[in-house]
Amino acid sequence: MTDHFLRYSLRWACPIKLVYLLEGQMKTGNVTVTALFEDSLEFVTARSKKKSIRLPLSSVLAAGYARGDDGDTTKRERPQDHQEKNEE
Repeated sequence: MTDHFLRYSLRWACPIKLVYLLEGQMKTGNVTVTALFEDSLEFVTARSKKKSIRLPLSSVLAAGYARGDDGDTTKRERPQDHQEKNEE
């Protein structure tokens, strides 16, 4: 189920709530997924939007919609980079 939220964040460039292990400590926060690989992901946090963090998928404990997000994509516009790729 966490895969759904990771893909949602990547596709729509919107933050999700993520619970994960980083250096042996449990962390939680709003993150925006920037890349999704077979065994890992890259994301930026709301606090540090310039520094990307790479994390193995096995370190992701839970994911969900960020506060105020109901997941209704009909209210959103796709990010520009996704629109351009689909039009080519």
